[in-house]
Amino acid sequence: MFKIKICGIKSVKDAQLVALAGADAIGLNFYDKSPRYVDQETAAKIVAAAPARVAKVGLFVNAAPDKVNKLAEELRLDWLQLHGDESPDYLAELVDRPVLRAIRLSAENQAEVADYVRACCDVRQLGAVLVDKFRDGTFGGTGEQIKWAELAENKWMTSECPLVLAGGLTPFNVEEAIGVVRPDAVDVASGVESHPGAKDLLMVRAFTTAAKKAFAKIDNAG
Repeated sequence: MFKIKICGIKSVKDAQLVALAGADAIGLNFYDKSPRYVDQETAAKIVAAAPARVAKVGLFVNAAPDKVNKLAEELRLDWLQLHGDESPDYLAELVDRPVLRAIRLSAENQAEVADYVRACCDVRQLGAVLVDKFRDGTFGGTGEQIKWAELAENKWMTSECPLVLAGGLTPFNVEEAIGVVRPDAVDVASGVESHPGAKDLLMVRAFTTAAKKAFAKIDNAG
C-alpha cells in the first residue's frame, strides 16, 4: 500500500521529479474531460520512466471495462482508480489489480457511502477507498477540502479497507490533515501545481516532507 500519491502526472519529467521528491505512487488520468488527461502513448512513456518502486495508478471515470482492462494490461498499471458512477457489479468485470475506489463525501450521503463500500466489497475486496469532497456535477478533483474532524469521527463508513485522504490538500495543511484523520495514505493533484497538470517541484517536495513527518508521528505513537 502506498502512502503518498501525486495524481495528474502528464509528463516524463514530472514523473521523475515526483519520484525523486519522495512520492511512492503517481496517478495517470485517462478521463478525457480533465485538464490532467493523458493519452496512452504519453502514459506509456511515463510508466517506462518512473522507478519500479513507484506505484502506477490509472484513473478512470465511467470507462468501459474493456478499455480499463486494455490499458491496465498494456501499460502494466499497478492500481485502478475509479472516480465515476461505477456500480459495485462493475468491479467483477475488471482485471486483477487492486482497486482504489474514489467516493465523494457530503454531510448528507454518509450512510449511502457506507452501503456502497460494503456492496463493492461483497463483489470484490477493494484495495482502498479514496475520500474526496462532493460537488454536484463533478467527479472530484476540485481541490476542495472536506471536513477532517467529521471524517475522523465517521471512519466507519470506509472501515472495510484502507483510507486514502484527498480533497484540498496542500504542503501547508497535509500534516494537520493526517494528524486529524489518520488515513492510510494521502492523494494530491492541484495542491502541488503551478497550473492544472503542471507539478511544482518545490511544492511536491514540501508536500512529501510534511506527509512523511505526519505519518512518522502516527507510527511512533503506536
